[in-house]
Amino acid sequence: MPFIMKHSIFRRLALWLFILFVPAAALAASQALGSAEALQAKHAAVKPQLAENVFGRPLALESKESSAQLSGSIFAVLNHPFSEVSASLSQPAVWCDVLMLHLNTKYCAVRPSGNATQLDVAEGRKFDQPLSQAQRIYFDWHPPKVSADYLAVSLTAETGPMSTRDYDIDLEATPLPDGKTFIHLGYSYAYGTAARIAMSAYLKTLGADKVGFTSSGKDAQDQPQYIGGMLGVVERNTMRYYLAIDAYLERPAKAQLAERLALWFDSTERYARQLHEVEKQDYLSMKRNEYKRMSSE
Repeated sequence: MPFIMKHSIFRRLALWLFILFVPAAALAASQALGSAEALQAKHAAVKPQLAENVFGRPLALESKESSAQLSGSIFAVLNHPFSEVSASLSQPAVWCDVLMLHLNTKYCAVRPSGNATQLDVAEGRKFDQPLSQAQRIYFDWHPPKVSADYLAVSLTAETGPMSTRDYDIDLEATPLPDGKTFIHLGYSYAYGTAARIAMSAYLKTLGADKVGFTSSGKDAQDQPQYIGGMLGVVERNTMRYYLAIDAYLERPAKAQLAERLALWFDSTERYARQLHEVEKQDYLSMKRNEYKRMSSE
């Protein structure tokens, strides 16, 4: 591959399009189901998948691709009561702690924006780097819907790097009878010509051997083959953010940050074929430095 493509397209694109720390909204509407009743019905529909799957936990993953849009959804059972999940995930500052677990999230802060609230997020490389080299994306925090049996959280951004647009994170939750919580985490984003060209270049070179979680069949040795391409990208990042939510709920206290970081990394390593990127000590050192930088503001 020409030197100039590797260092101009990949540095900018592999940064923004394939790490896509933020779920992005599709061209049409939010992926949210919209009510406790709809979420409970989805739980009943995916119950067989939650009970038996390749993830080793109660989880179902879906992904979709169209000509100008990618989207992914995870439906999962959390081992936490709804009251705890709702109280935590209805707070914008908690989402900064969730997003910061991702390798590529370098900074996150809750900011006022007129009468509204935004999350100021910076995305960068998978190693320590100056914040000035990262890209800012500003997510609007929409007032959550909170009731006794339903939580709905939405974050959106109209624009992103390299002709991406219409970013959206959707999180829904509802209580289960056994004291656990059923959630839907959805994300999608729309993209233009520049992003499509760069994605194609990445997936033919640096991203050629990366795969998602959905099996596309078996190889000659009867081993599962997994989807790649842009659907693989969506599935990997959907899983990363679900694991971030789970890790935060397991270790929510400020004093538990080191444990939370280690838990997220160890959880991703359970799916090393799809999610391994760096060594654990490198990840932990990078995140300690990033949190130190944020606390010095």
